[in-house]
Amino acid sequence: MPTKAPAGSAQMQRKSAVIDDIKARLVSSDAAVLTEYRGLTVRDIASLRAALRPAATDYKIFKNTLARRAAHDAGLDDIVESFEGPIAIAFVRRDGGDAVTAAKALRDFARTNPNLVLKGGILGLRLLSSRDVEALADVPPREQLLARLAGGFQAPMVKAAGLFQAFTRNMAYGVKALIDQRIAAGEALPAEPAAETDAPAESTENPAPATEKDAPATENPAPATENDAPAADAAEPAQASEEEEE
Repeated sequence: MPTKAPAGSAQMQRKSAVIDDIKARLVSSDAAVLTEYRGLTVRDIASLRAALRPAATDYKIFKNTLARRAAHDAGLDDIVESFEGPIAIAFVRRDGGDAVTAAKALRDFARTNPNLVLKGGILGLRLLSSRDVEALADVPPREQLLARLAGGFQAPMVKAAGLFQAFTRNMAYGVKALIDQRIAAGEALPAEPAAETDAPAESTENPAPATEKDAPATENPAPATENDAPAADAAEPAQASEEEEE
């Protein structure tokens, strides 16, 4: 009968380190899926680890006694009962891991390798059953979900644009049909207003200032000079001198 190693021994320190490692992985992982690997070969396990690598998921095998202790210390008593038989845990890392891709890889591998049994696990703080893991595997990938979400935002805008185009097109058809109907009833189209050709009259409120030619006569004209005397007055003295000679 094996005896318990004394506290502080190298064996107990190794076990304590493994428990701390399992606990840290359970707490820090985005998700953890428990699997039973009974009957899988070393090559099968290597293939499974390669399939989980794109999902940033580590596939680790631990002793059930240590795994139960780690789950209890992490406050995950609900999954303690699942550690029965040869158990391996798939830890989905929080930095770059994808729980959906990991669940899909585990489910697809189990379909071709019946020796791999999905026993449930945790997603964040939520407990997962084996059916929950298979349902998680059916969720579309993140890129596909984002594409659907973007398409959902775009669809109402495209629909609104189509409705607006249909409204304007139907309105144009309606106006044309109304015009054709009124013409068919004998109503003439309204004549277009004639273009105005006459230039508008210039405003006379502020007439332009008069030029020098248009300037009015001054009130005090300059006095006439001797050269400006009338010609008749200049001829009178000449006539008087001729009468005197006679």
